[in-house]
Amino acid sequence: MNSTVISVKLDKDVKTSAQEVAKSAGLTLSTLVNSYLRQVASTRRIELYAPEPMTPKLEKLIAKIEADLKAGKVSKKFDNVDDFLADLKQ
Repeated sequence: MNSTVISVKLDKDVKTSAQEVAKSAGLTLSTLVNSYLRQVASTRRIELYAPEPMTPKLEKLIAKIEADLKAGKVSKKFDNVDDFLADLKQ
């Protein structure tokens, strides 16, 4: 393989976090970056993901759902769609 070196400026915390993720998968950060760049070159697509922070409204909704689950306020489980639809009609 004919290789070259690139230099990239990153936030130190981003680099550390990315190294931890790579290490958990048994990879080096260099291998992770190389793999992503190969994917970009191969697919000609750049896919980025940045999760949006939860809003207070969403946090409240999740807390309510978790409380309902803990209190047993959930529907029963169904093995198939027919049983589910039959239960809806009752």
